[in-house]
Order: sequence, then C-alpha cells, then structure tokens
Amino acid sequence: MHDIPLHDRYRRRLNYLRVSITDRCNLRCVYCVPRDTIPRMSHRDILRYEEILRIVRIGVSLGITKIRITGGEPLVRKGLLPFLEELTRLEGLVDIALTTNAVRLQEYLEPLKAAGIKRLNISLDTLRRDRFARITGRDHFDQVWGAIEAAHALGFQPIKLNVVAMKGINDDEFRELAALTRQLPYHVRFIEYMPMGNPNLPGDPYLSNDQVRQRIEQEEKLVPVPPGSTDGPAQRFRYPGAPGEVGFISPLSHHFCDRCNRLRLTAGGKLRPCLLSNQEYDLITPLRAGASDADLRAVFLEGARLKPMAHGLIAGGKHVDARMSSIGG
Repeated sequence: MHDIPLHDRYRRRLNYLRVSITDRCNLRCVYCVPRDTIPRMSHRDILRYEEILRIVRIGVSLGITKIRITGGEPLVRKGLLPFLEELTRLEGLVDIALTTNAVRLQEYLEPLKAAGIKRLNISLDTLRRDRFARITGRDHFDQVWGAIEAAHALGFQPIKLNVVAMKGINDDEFRELAALTRQLPYHVRFIEYMPMGNPNLPGDPYLSNDQVRQRIEQEEKLVPVPPGSTDGPAQRFRYPGAPGEVGFISPLSHHFCDRCNRLRLTAGGKLRPCLLSNQEYDLITPLRAGASDADLRAVFLEGARLKPMAHGLIAGGKHVDARMSSIGG
C-alpha cells in the first residue's frame, strides 16, 4: 500500500500521524487553557469522522503506519467508538493509541479494548488531589487514578503517564512519580513545558529534563532502555529491575527535530508538519469542495515536503500562537 512513502526535504521518513478529533475538553489545565476566554470551534468547522477516515486512508497509502488519537479530550466527542472500530480495521496501521486525561476513561475501557485500542497515553501531572484540582481546574483525581488502575487490570499495555514538568508547581513530586515504575509497568514520561497558546501560568515554569533527571536520580541512577522499532522521541530509562520505565521528552533542551517522524492533523482539518511552528496546510477546504484523493494526496505530500528542519522555538521564536487543544499534543 505504501507506494509513495512520505519524506521531507531533509530525508526524514514520516510515518506517524497525530489526529486531533476535537478542541473540547472537560479540564482546564493551566498550561493549556489561555488566560482569556477559550474560543471554541463551531461543529461545522471540525472534521467529521468520515472526513478524518478519508484523510487517514490517504496518509496510510503514503506510508503512515502509526496513529495517535488526541484532542482536546477525545472521550468527550460523541461517536468515538464506531470511529475507532473503523480506524483499527484499516490495513497498514501497526500502532493505534489514544491520548486522554482519563476523567471519563473508566466507563470506556472495555469498549475501547473491544474496538482494538491497546495503548493509552494519560495526562497525570501530580499524585495529590488538591494539586490536581489546582492544575486542571477540576477535582477529578480519584476518577483519573481509578481509571489508570482499571486500565492496568484490563491489560492495556503500555500505559504511558505524561507529566508536564513545571517549576514551582509539581517539581517536588518528580521522584514520587518516577517511583511508580518500580512496582508497576507504567511508563512515566516527563515532558518539558512548551510556551504556546498564551497559557494561564505566572512567570516561567520551564525546567529542562536534565534538571528533572538530576532530581529523580538523587537516590538511584536510571539505566538506559534499548530503543524499539516504533519508539517516539522519548529517551527511555528504568530503575534496575523495575517493571516500568521513566522517559524524558525534551523538545527544547534536547530537541529531536533531526529524527522527527510526525505530522499532525488538527481538529479543524489542517495538516501541521511541526507542533512548535505556526505552519499549516489546509485539507478541509479542498476536501469539502469535492477534491479527489489525488488532490488531497498532493496537499499531504507538499506539507510533508516542507516540514521545517527545526521547530520555531529553536529558530529564535519565543512563542507559538496556536492552542494545544486544537492541535493535539
């Protein structure tokens, strides 16, 4: 099926598409929600499921093999399960995962498993109920932790817990979060804070993952995990003998632009070659104007070809305008 594999000008092989299906979310995380009112997209401006499936099929025909469904929060969009059932039946995809804040996850676990989803990425920036409420704007820690435990009991593997590392907000919990991996097969991944979308945060919460790792390794050193064939940008480690892993995703301090294999499809139908760049290519307009698959493939190929060598913050920018909720993290 992969007759014209996607490559950019720098010969990077692009086989990973992150698909945002909604800009809606049931949390109000301080690093994601802007200081001013959240401008919601109208339903007519968001890709329909059948449109997403058509774009994904075109991507697969060009060599996309890995899909991650994101939001906003994907579990708040109606009709998700039938869409996922169709998605998992697409020949050529070898890795399909869901990113969620897990507030509604427990009620969806068995249907998600039946639909063919095996891998989960869950946002979890703290293990403290009061702090969870301050970071997310909602007192839902018990629902989230209960869903993580239930997902583990049902055999979802791996369960990746994504922690945005923030100075003065959750930096006193890094060792506690990493220690989850000593007893459980979770992958706890520390992600550097990225300045985008006018977030509702005072000052500069940025910490490099070098600083995060120094705090985690105060008692015991981590050992590297050999890379796998479908690895993303995380540097992977574990404590000796531990069932889980500790990962570091460092887009600012140790950027991985030279090996980035990702494209993003926004909820509004734009192909975004780089998260930390304002560059986008319109798919929804030609799609709804009756464009052929060949026409849409041409947009896909052009967007891939013009993927920047390095993201905008490396190139001297201070901020990315777009909101994470509509792009998908």
